[in-house]
Amino acid sequence: MSLTRSPLLDLPAAVEADGLDAGVAAHYGTDLREQRALVAGKGFVDRSNRDVVTISGPDRLTWLHAITSQYFEGLQPGTSTTALLLSPTGHVEHAMYGVDDGETFWLHTEPGAAAALVEWLQKMVFMSRVEITDVTDSYAIVWRPGKPSADTQALVRAGGDSLGGHELFLPRGDLQAFAEQAGPAAGIWAYEALRIEAGAPRLGLDMDERAIPNELGWLGIGVHLDKGCYRGQETVARVHNLGRPPRRLVRLLLDGSVDHLPGHGYAVRVGEKQVGFIGSAARHHEYGPIALALIKRNVDPEAVLEVVAEDQPTVTATQELLVDPEVGLHVRARL
Repeated sequence: MSLTRSPLLDLPAAVEADGLDAGVAAHYGTDLREQRALVAGKGFVDRSNRDVVTISGPDRLTWLHAITSQYFEGLQPGTSTTALLLSPTGHVEHAMYGVDDGETFWLHTEPGAAAALVEWLQKMVFMSRVEITDVTDSYAIVWRPGKPSADTQALVRAGGDSLGGHELFLPRGDLQAFAEQAGPAAGIWAYEALRIEAGAPRLGLDMDERAIPNELGWLGIGVHLDKGCYRGQETVARVHNLGRPPRRLVRLLLDGSVDHLPGHGYAVRVGEKQVGFIGSAARHHEYGPIALALIKRNVDPEAVLEVVAEDQPTVTATQELLVDPEVGLHVRARL
């Protein structure tokens, strides 16, 4: 959880989010209207609770290429990317969303994650000429819909998982001035609804400590399949080439007759059998309540699921595929 309180919480009608997104506004009074404005290409989302890290030095790209799941060699200035750090057994430990400016690789990660990330990266430096710095106190992230304008002065990231928009790395001291000219402000609830609609998983919400990239739809986005060895590669390659992931990420369309959203960790069942859990949920301006869930691969894609928690009404849900249950059967290792 972030310890940084955004000055934009002082805007009229701002209501602070809780949990992982504490420190920024959940909404500014009308979250569904805020969603519609973003879809129309207007406004911005304050994501300044996210942590920001820089990696500079002449060896930064070859070093990142060696230790992450992504292809960094020859990365051109201004090119956006997503990279994962995996355990030796292929489980996702960190997710980094970044862009290189020609001298420094800038990345943002989950609130409160920078300290552990920097500590791990420092242990991997050895003789490489890199410098790793947590700059969360000095820089903030905001998200805007659509393409960046030609006169944008800030560093821009526009990856395949940027929901059709882009992220800006802004000096924290510029947040209020930015808000005055970039409005209307939309809260994190609006952003999360669009993220769930897009099927973009979020570390700390939509997975557990056992999750591998194959289960989450991260192949091709956060994992480059045509690069050399990196930690955890054996598991990723084996599941991709020979097997099928044990679980799969799905988007759920929830029964809107129940007036509460399921919380993180609520059980997902087929009949009396638990087959997964809820990651994150939101109210979408068109689809109503939606969620991301991680469920067992062999669950029938046509099955109606139930979301269950103690002392809460059961919520029925239909599933929309994000990860092919048969992925791996369609792939053959190339000699």
